[in-house]
Amino acid sequence: MDVLNLKDKNIVVMGVANERSIAWGAAKKLLEVGANVIFTYRKDRSKAKIEKLLEDYKEKKTAVIQCDVNSDESIQTAFGQIGEQFGVIHGIVHSVAFAHAEDLKNRFVETSREGFAFALDTSAYSLIAVTRAARPFMTEGGSIVTMSYLGAERVLEGYNVMGVAKAALEASVRYLAADLGKEGIRVNAISAGAIRTLAAKGVPSFNEALHRYEEVSPLKRNTNKEEVGDMTVVLLSDLSRGVTGETVYVDSGYHIMG
Repeated sequence: MDVLNLKDKNIVVMGVANERSIAWGAAKKLLEVGANVIFTYRKDRSKAKIEKLLEDYKEKKTAVIQCDVNSDESIQTAFGQIGEQFGVIHGIVHSVAFAHAEDLKNRFVETSREGFAFALDTSAYSLIAVTRAARPFMTEGGSIVTMSYLGAERVLEGYNVMGVAKAALEASVRYLAADLGKEGIRVNAISAGAIRTLAAKGVPSFNEALHRYEEVSPLKRNTNKEEVGDMTVVLLSDLSRGVTGETVYVDSGYHIMG
């Protein structure tokens, strides 16, 4: 019996920038368990990197579709294309976040109005916009998983406006879960530990955080994109059919420590 029940399911993965991306950890696992994976990208350089990563998965059913999450029109077009090509969407991995570099480097009190709006639009509102566009094609229910971080609930040096955006993202998960539960659609977040990704490079205190995880977490080590990928697959699968509106921590237990 396939306990995951993800074989031949159509899963949209948003936010693969390169092979280090958390989203790629999830996508790789989804391909291994037999899901059809639809990738979205914003810039052409990301498209080229995704296509290169997929060279090892030529026998799998995949698609790569342009989608700018800052544009409702682009989101509608992308999901219209996905719906046309695949019919039903069974799941979404939303791993999209961005803030201007100066809003991470400066003190939080110096965050600009434009920088605040941009970070929240890209990192939190995009989940709502994507869910709305995908909903007409999620006719069999399904599962949506987004990526958060501990900075949503604690002050982490250099995380600044992104912490506020992640807090908004986690609240959005709860409200979307309440909204869509009656349609059989579940919405959850994964709060991942410190992982070396392209996005992490933009956080000034990131290297310090890596060492702290090794010292402080119960498991005395960092997590990795494979562990986050495994949990993403669980949350997309029937194994978690009773779980919605949750933030699940995959951080070697770091968040429980004082």
